[in-house]
Amino acid sequence: MFYKTIQFLHSYWAYLVLMVLVVATFNAISKYFGNKEFEAKDFRISLFALITMHIQLLLGIILYLASDYFSIISDLGMGEVMKNSLLRSNIIEHPTTMILAVVFVTVGYSKHKKKLVSKPKFKFLAIFYTLALILVLAKIPWNTWF
Repeated sequence: MFYKTIQFLHSYWAYLVLMVLVVATFNAISKYFGNKEFEAKDFRISLFALITMHIQLLLGIILYLASDYFSIISDLGMGEVMKNSLLRSNIIEHPTTMILAVVFVTVGYSKHKKKLVSKPKFKFLAIFYTLALILVLAKIPWNTWF
């Protein structure tokens, strides 16, 4: 019951995360190239992307720890897990890639706060949020999404 609830939350929260990350990324890119001023709305958009990503990370960690992945690794061995593309993706690649995406969003958000003028703020957000978006799009389990 607990596992299914966390899995449900993790699966459906991901839609919100993707939507917010896309909005935040394109907002930063368009305002960077449009030479726009950084406003409170831009701060809120980037902050909301950070918050949703971190909540998704927490749900993912809980899901990972509540899963039977550790017993699978113990029973099969890491060599067999790495040979099986589905297990490798679920146990190794997806979590690692998504953690990196969260790191990119966190770094981009932290670096943008230290800048005093708009152009560098949008530059850091655009670079790091784009990298995060690429990683997220690369490792979303698309076959289970639709």
